[in-house]
Amino acid sequence: MSMVKTVKVSKVFGTLQVLKEVSLTVEQREVVCIIGPSGAGKSTFLRSLNRLERIDNGQIYIEDKLLFDCVNGMNTVKMSLHERNQALLEVGMVFQNFNLFPHKTVIENVSLAPIHVKKLSPAKAREKAREIIERVGLGDKADAYPSQLSGGQQQRVAIARALAMEPKIMLFDEPTSALDPELVGEVLGVMKNLAQAGMTMLVVTHEMGFAREVADKVVFMFEGAILEVGQPSAMFSRPQNDRTRQFLQSVL
Repeated sequence: MSMVKTVKVSKVFGTLQVLKEVSLTVEQREVVCIIGPSGAGKSTFLRSLNRLERIDNGQIYIEDKLLFDCVNGMNTVKMSLHERNQALLEVGMVFQNFNLFPHKTVIENVSLAPIHVKKLSPAKAREKAREIIERVGLGDKADAYPSQLSGGQQQRVAIARALAMEPKIMLFDEPTSALDPELVGEVLGVMKNLAQAGMTMLVVTHEMGFAREVADKVVFMFEGAILEVGQPSAMFSRPQNDRTRQFLQSVL
């Protein structure tokens, strides 16, 4: 079963077409890394999958269920808002910036959504939150505030917060780009562990080492379009597209 599938997804901002008929399938337990220069449409594509950006044309499936079939900005899929929102709860997302509530502790940040969205009791939500905080290596920081954490620790809390909703798919939008270089490894380590545990992941990243080591499939985007898709071994050693080759030569 495919976990995410897009068919000819397009998006226009004003006169700029930022997505050009993007078609991609992510299978269950697959890790897909999207690479490409700034302005290629990578983040916009990722944000379109959970309705943070509304597409103009194309189809978006989550777990083989058609959620969006858009024509000129209008979604033609007849589905209740509740049903669509329930499907989108299967998609967790981690952003470049951590977006933690500064006045709440780590465990409060992680347990908040399960209490208010999934209607767990506070006690049960905190119990599950503590397990996930341990999982990302921050068990001793459960009662700390974000200001008391490093950037890498804050991003790991953001990952824990997404995991607390028990998603089946995790989207990562350049999760290490706001971090100092020495903190990148701890976040990538958590992501590697998730991949090894079988989490389906779609990752926009500039970390080519991570893409080479962890991805099942690498996607190269340029000017709003997917120009090349392949296994890391082929993509990094024998890119077929000239633009892919130029990009990789500039970053490797």
